[in-house]
Amino acid sequence: MIRRKPVTDKLDEESRAVDLSAVDSRAVPSASQEAAQSTIKQSAVDSRPVDSHAVPSASQEAAQSTIKQSADFSQSAQSDQQQSEPETPPDIRISEGSFKQIRDESLVLLSQGITHRIDRSEEGPFQIFVEPDKRRAAQFQIRLYHRENPPRDENPPLPLKFTFQPLWVLAVPIICTLLDFSGTFNQMNSAGIADASKIMRGEWWRTITAMTLHGDERHLAGNLVSGFLALSLLHYRIPLAKLVPFLAVASAVANFFVALTVQTNFRSLGYSSFVFAVIGCLAVIEFRLMPRETHGMLRRFAPLCGAASLAVFLGLGENADILGHLYGFIAGLLCGFIPKKKTLRWGAPTGIADISGVFAYYILFAIGWTLAL
Repeated sequence: MIRRKPVTDKLDEESRAVDLSAVDSRAVPSASQEAAQSTIKQSAVDSRPVDSHAVPSASQEAAQSTIKQSADFSQSAQSDQQQSEPETPPDIRISEGSFKQIRDESLVLLSQGITHRIDRSEEGPFQIFVEPDKRRAAQFQIRLYHRENPPRDENPPLPLKFTFQPLWVLAVPIICTLLDFSGTFNQMNSAGIADASKIMRGEWWRTITAMTLHGDERHLAGNLVSGFLALSLLHYRIPLAKLVPFLAVASAVANFFVALTVQTNFRSLGYSSFVFAVIGCLAVIEFRLMPRETHGMLRRFAPLCGAASLAVFLGLGENADILGHLYGFIAGLLCGFIPKKKTLRWGAPTGIADISGVFAYYILFAIGWTLAL
C-alpha cells in the first residue's frame, strides 16, 4: 500500500521556496535595478554645479535654442498684433476764422454734444477739428447756425484806384499859394505867415492862414503830392468830409503849440502840418481796425510804427519845420479817435452833416484870411 504526502506538506515546501527567492533578490540586485541606479547617479552628476568655463552640454544648448525660438516667436506675434490693430484716423478741420467766429461755432457744437478741439494755425487764424465720423453733423450744425445768424458784412476799404476826392481839400492851398505868387494881394505872405511872436500877441489866425502859403513851387509840389496820397488812403476808409474839418482845426492848434514852444521870431508856412495830421489820423484808424484775435500785439502796432517812420522820413530836411511836423502828427493821432469804430468797420451813409463838413472846412480858411487882410 503506497502512502501519499499530505497536501499541507506541499504548501510548506512552496512557501519555503518563495522565502528563498526573496532572500536571493535582496542579496543580488537585478539588472533593471542596476540600470536605474546608474541613471540616478548620472543625473546627480549632471545636477552638480558646472564650471563657468566648461563647455555646455548638448541638452543645455537645446534648451537655450528653444528659449530663443520662443522669444522670437512672441516678438513676431506682438509685431503682427500691432500691425493688425487699425490706426486711429486724424481729426478733420471743419472751420477756420477769427477768434470770435470760432468761439461762436464752438458753443454751437457744445450745445449739440459734438466733441471737438480748437487749435491755432501758424498763419494766425483759429481752427476747429472733429473726429471723422462727426464731420457731417458738425458741418450741418455750423451751416444751420450761420443761416439763422447771417454775418454782417464789414466795411472793407475801397479798392486802391485813382480818385479826385482829395482835390476839393487841396484846392485851398493851391488857390491861396497861386494868388500869393501872382501878387494879386499886396503883402499876402507877410500877413498870413505864422510868426510866433505875433501869434503869442493875439494874431491867432496866422495858425490857419500859414497852412495855405508856400515858399516856392517846389515846396508847394511836395506838399500837394504827399497830401494827395495821404488823403486818398484816408478816403478808402472814411469819407473825407467826416474828418477834414477836424484835421484842419488840429493843424491850426499844432501851429499854435509851435509858437508856444518857441516864443521868438520863428516864422513858418506850408501845408505840411495838415499832411502829417492826415498821416497820424490814418495810422490810428488802421490800428483800431486791426483784429486783435488774429494777430499779436506787435502786429497791431505796425500801422503806428510805419506812420512814425514815414513822418520821420518826410519831416526831416533842410529848412523843415520839425516842430510843426511833430505837433501835426500828434494832433492827427488824436483825430483818429473821433470817428466811431462802428462807422469805420461798417460804414455810414453820406448825409447833410458831411456836406456841412465841406463848408466848415472852407469857412475856417475864409475866416482866417478875412482877419489877416
